[in-house]
Amino acid sequence: MFNIEEIYSVSDYIKLCKNAIEKSIPQCFVQGEISNLSKPSSGHWYFTLKDENSQVRCAFFRLNQRKIKFSPENGMSVIIRGATTLYPQRGDFQLIIQQMEPAGIGNLQLAFDQLKNKLRLEGLFDSDIKKELPAFPNKIGVISSSTGAVIKDIIKVLKSRYPVAQILLYDTIVQGENAHLKIIKALRAADQSKNCDVIILARGGGSLEDLWAFNEEDLARVIYECSTPIISSIGHETDTTIADFVADLRAPTPSAAAVSATPDLNNILYNASKLKQYLYDSITQYIESNKTTLELLKLKIIDPSQQLLLNAQKLDDFELRLLKLNQALIEENKEKLKQLFFQLLAQTENLIKTQKSDLSNYGNSLNLLSPLNTLSRGYTITQDEEGEILTSIKKINTNEVIFTKFHDGKVASKVTNKEDN
Repeated sequence: MFNIEEIYSVSDYIKLCKNAIEKSIPQCFVQGEISNLSKPSSGHWYFTLKDENSQVRCAFFRLNQRKIKFSPENGMSVIIRGATTLYPQRGDFQLIIQQMEPAGIGNLQLAFDQLKNKLRLEGLFDSDIKKELPAFPNKIGVISSSTGAVIKDIIKVLKSRYPVAQILLYDTIVQGENAHLKIIKALRAADQSKNCDVIILARGGGSLEDLWAFNEEDLARVIYECSTPIISSIGHETDTTIADFVADLRAPTPSAAAVSATPDLNNILYNASKLKQYLYDSITQYIESNKTTLELLKLKIIDPSQQLLLNAQKLDDFELRLLKLNQALIEENKEKLKQLFFQLLAQTENLIKTQKSDLSNYGNSLNLLSPLNTLSRGYTITQDEEGEILTSIKKINTNEVIFTKFHDGKVASKVTNKEDN
């Protein structure tokens, strides 16, 4: 028989085991490979940590993830610190993770490498999208802390190198939790104001943790979206941040950023002086050359009064030549006209003789063909009362009046009889 006091419900049994496990097994570090990673909308992470022979379920709650910069992936080897417990609803043995680091590489370094590769694949680092820096900026925006040595170095360099530029400081914290949000706010204010020809994003040196605000993805995307050219100068020469890759130019130090943003006024003045002397020499040489040309032209110029007399003489010559030419043309044309007149007269007489002969021939031919000439030889023409010529006896009726035309008159006759041949 069972002792009723020794019988546990399932819930009591799991609770007993859970208390025993949590009391007997302290928090410990465990290394393994992530598999079956799940990231629901709650923000909690669930996965299995395994090695060649065993595996254990793990839960990494959202509140414990605040210091995690990298993104865990299946197959990634990690070292976790966690507390051992049971999940009562399923009776599963599991680890509640408090801390996680990638095995073999630091948390921040892995996060840096992951974000760098992600943004590179998206094209945020491409050289062909880098904006060109202005040659002669009037206003230079500086995003940095007003209390650090960085802004003092930049001001010192700009005053000695290019004092005509106006420096606009957008004060911001450059280190600490949520520092990147302050930097983003200052950067957007500088870019959207349209007052800056170029923007310098700068801070001094420090550890990877100190510089981490400039490795945040949100800041990188804001730098990429800015329309104003940006020079990034974060940390020392050996330090590299994500902001350096996205910016239009990376300078090794804040002082070098000030140099990159501006021309050297002393060089400008020196070059301007050389250019001024070159222009002066060129103008002087041009004037002297034109003076010589002018003197040569003066020698070729004729006195206006002499030129007037010379032109008057030429005009008289032209007039005499024109008169002689006209006279010769008149005489020549008179002779031609006389010859043409006699030719026309002869041709006219010949034409009249030819036409008279033709007219006589036409008259003779007409006379031969004339009906009157035929009538004069004894022939007559008979017509009816209508005036129609009667060419056959069949057209004449008895008792009809007909008219006979002779060459010297006409006779009216009444038909009393007709006979056919």
